[in-house]
Amino acid sequence: MIPLYALLIPVLGITAYYGYQQRQIAQQRQNTSLNQESQIKTLQSKIVLRDAEITQLKQETKHSQSLFATFSNVVYDMVFVVDVDCIIIAYSESVRSLVDVQNLIGQKLCDVIVDPDLEAVVMHAINEDEGFEEQFTLDNRYFRVQAQRYPVADNQFFIGVALQDITQLVRLNRARRDMVANISHELGTPVANIRIIIDSLFYDQTRPKRNASIDSLRAIARETEALQWTVQELLDLSMIESGQAIVKLVDEPLLEIVNAAIERVDEKLDRKNLNIVRHVPAKIRVSCDRDHIRRVIVNLISNAIKWSPQNEAITISATIDGEYVIVSIFDNGVGVPDDQCERIFERFYQVDTARTGQGSGLGLAISKHIAEAHGGKIWAEGNSQGAGGRFLFTLLNRTPENAENGAMDRGQHDVVLNPHSAVTPNSMMGKNDSIHHDDEGEIEFVDEDDWDD
Repeated sequence: MIPLYALLIPVLGITAYYGYQQRQIAQQRQNTSLNQESQIKTLQSKIVLRDAEITQLKQETKHSQSLFATFSNVVYDMVFVVDVDCIIIAYSESVRSLVDVQNLIGQKLCDVIVDPDLEAVVMHAINEDEGFEEQFTLDNRYFRVQAQRYPVADNQFFIGVALQDITQLVRLNRARRDMVANISHELGTPVANIRIIIDSLFYDQTRPKRNASIDSLRAIARETEALQWTVQELLDLSMIESGQAIVKLVDEPLLEIVNAAIERVDEKLDRKNLNIVRHVPAKIRVSCDRDHIRRVIVNLISNAIKWSPQNEAITISATIDGEYVIVSIFDNGVGVPDDQCERIFERFYQVDTARTGQGSGLGLAISKHIAEAHGGKIWAEGNSQGAGGRFLFTLLNRTPENAENGAMDRGQHDVVLNPHSAVTPNSMMGKNDSIHHDDEGEIEFVDEDDWDD
């Protein structure tokens, strides 16, 4: 018989081995769990670090975008950034002054701005590792364009394109050239005339007669006066442009200023037998400096006299337009070409260079600055708006409200007008008609052939 303990030994051994295996498995599971937790923690740490890097990259990207937006939007230049295929990647807000498109990202630059010179500049920057600059014209505006290639990574680069609007600069340069030429002519002509007259007095072989000498001296005086007037207008224009001229805005009756201006040009009107037709209601009052506005009206009337044919009429009108009063001076001359309506207000600019001896070319420039100093504006209507010269300017309206819609005052016009009639003074007058006031203050038309009667 086998002893009992002999049978228990294998059983105990198996039990011990099984317990050992269980402990080993438990240990492995514990170690695996610890490894997994460690790996998870490591992955979590990496994820946190990666999130921090991504956040930092986003901040840096946002910072770079803000810097680009700041630099590109504070400058006057229009800035584009394109890739090698000319696709727009970024652009400044100033571009919207040139292109009326909501979103330009993803569009080709050459499709947005169609101009061969611009395309040539961009293609040169793409193909050559150097900047390039050119000028081109688009919609009557002048632009300077510069393109430069900027590397981003290996064999990758962006192209920066900057457009600068130089229209005003081109116009100023042109005005400067014209001014130099015109001022040389305006000052040179009277000087040359004075020199000729003086030479004729010195080299006259016989003793000059008194009448001839007096005529020569009068001619010298006229040319000297023209020189003095040109120099004075230059000084006045300089003071107005620099803000040194004092403008005192006072409530004034417009009709009185118009009448005072007409008195200043009576002699010029008589030389060409010109009539002044006034459509200026006596009720209209404006806020202005009387002397300055009288000068504007004198300049505009003088300009109308210069271009009006003889025996014609110059019309001065004033109408109320809300908070402004519009003053207009019309003549029957050749008018102003549409493309020169802005340039005629430049210093020394003359529409007809052959007639520059008839004025300094500063009157309209001075008038423009005076009108703007009064808070108004001045402009000319081109020949497409109607025949003859048409100049208008605005002043601040100070007409009492109870007088704006009232009936027209008797005597405020040179002709009697029906407020509801479309008949104009010019259509009522014959070619040789003039305006005359009878002894009772009534207005009638008088034919020039009957003046002697």
